[in-house]
Amino acid sequence: METAPSLTGVQINYYFICKRKLWLFSHGIQMEQESDRVFLGKLMHEESYDRESKEIFLGGQIRLDRISPDGVIHETKMTNKMEKADIWQLKYYLYYLKKNNIWPVTGEIDYPKLRKTEKIQLSQSDCEQLDKIVREIGEVLKKERPPEIQKMSICKKCAYFEYCWG
Repeated sequence: METAPSLTGVQINYYFICKRKLWLFSHGIQMEQESDRVFLGKLMHEESYDRESKEIFLGGQIRLDRISPDGVIHETKMTNKMEKADIWQLKYYLYYLKKNNIWPVTGEIDYPKLRKTEKIQLSQSDCEQLDKIVREIGEVLKKERPPEIQKMSICKKCAYFEYCWG
């Protein structure tokens, strides 16, 4: 059996958002507990879909938001502004399950505030891309220092804003 990677979905998400944020988070510098946006996201998650299973932990590093009665993996997000990162986070969960011989599985990203759901499938091409992403994340995390600050439009809403720009 192939070994499943040992990254979290958050690390995959941050890979697509900001490599510096990925490095900081992965090295124990976690600012999310201070973020109002993160708190609102957790509150929305807790109040949505209360009849279904929530927060399923797998292998010590994977935390699925919920699994619907029909076996679909769901990831709940407040907005679709980081849609690419959200999609790849869910694809990583499907990839992880595949690597652990829990297959076939499908997923959906739920945006309750937008009343939108996006169905997600994992292709062989996605698996190859995720193999590459996992290696690239490993390279980022091996570095002694975080990547340089990149000024992006999302910085002002980031939990790490004060750390990077303060």
